Amino acid sequence: MKSPAARIIGLYDENAEAWDRLRSPGSLFEKPWLDRFLSLLGPGATVLDLGCGAAQPIAAYLVRSGYVVTGVDSSPALIGLCRSRFPQNEWIVADMRSLDLGRRFDGVLAWDSFFHLAHDDQRAMFQVFARHVQPRGALMFTSGPKHGEVLSTFAGEPLYHASLGPAEYHKLLHQTGFQVVGHVAEDPSCGDHTIWLARFTSPREPQPQPR
Repeated sequence: MKSPAARIIGLYDENAEAWDRLRSPGSLFEKPWLDRFLSLLGPGATVLDLGCGAAQPIAAYLVRSGYVVTGVDSSPALIGLCRSRFPQNEWIVADMRSLDLGRRFDGVLAWDSFFHLAHDDQRAMFQVFARHVQPRGALMFTSGPKHGEVLSTFAGEPLYHASLGPAEYHKLLHQTGFQVVGHVAEDPSCGDHTIWLARFTSPREPQPQPR
């Protein structure tokens, strides 16, 4: 039997319609943070939404606000819902951990998706973020408030979440050329989410490892 961490993709894909009902239409309690993220971008900017789900409600808000959204999700069923709702946008079935689209976006968003990755996968994601964001572009993601692993329940199965500690997130962001411009742990105005907002200041080349 797969571990809860390894079951994430299958769990969402097998229960895509159930997940969609939970999030659609739903109240957009994330709006203040989304607007803060968008304020760092120009009008009509490009946004890469990692773990876009079924596009409701977050990607839908971005699209309707005039932003050019490219959505990525590992679930073909969820991406199918995105394509049916917003056929004019680009929706890609892919695992964010190995993503390399060969182009950069004005903003990269990983809201309630990145935190489903195991610790080492999260550490590796900062290089993925860096190679997909334009200089002076923005990155926003959610995490847990402290280092650890947590299991909730979805569709009768364990739903895996993990987080690094705040100091390590700061270090990883700095190492990959990001500057933190906003961070709140367990924001009571945003459903107790822990949010990170950063700006990409300069690409950094990987440092050579000692022999």
